[in-house]
Amino acid sequence: MPPARPRSLQTLDGYKKLVARRIVQAHLHTYSEPLPEIMKSIVVLDITIDRLGRPVEVLVHRSNGYRQLEQRARESVVRAGPFAPPEPDLLEGDAVSFLETFLFRQDDFFQVRSLVGGF
Repeated sequence: MPPARPRSLQTLDGYKKLVARRIVQAHLHTYSEPLPEIMKSIVVLDITIDRLGRPVEVLVHRSNGYRQLEQRARESVVRAGPFAPPEPDLLEGDAVSFLETFLFRQDDFFQVRSLVGGF
């Protein structure tokens, strides 16, 4: 019998953190220092991941108009996939969807909101 998955991965927030870690690991333009006082751009993506962990839709939900940063955020999700399959309880039909926020500083490096404490 395979070991049980940690309880945190069985929640949507836990799954979002798993996806966020994978995005950060797969992308060179990230930072982990404290957030700057003023962000250059905040991009919110609507991400849909199928039952196999493949990103099947990545749409811009909200942005302040920096098209190249929107594209960087979208590409970072696609490039990081496939992800671990979501728990069956998280699926709505054959996929899970959630919003994720990308916080860009002036040099166009980003952090993923699910990994930032106290934001």
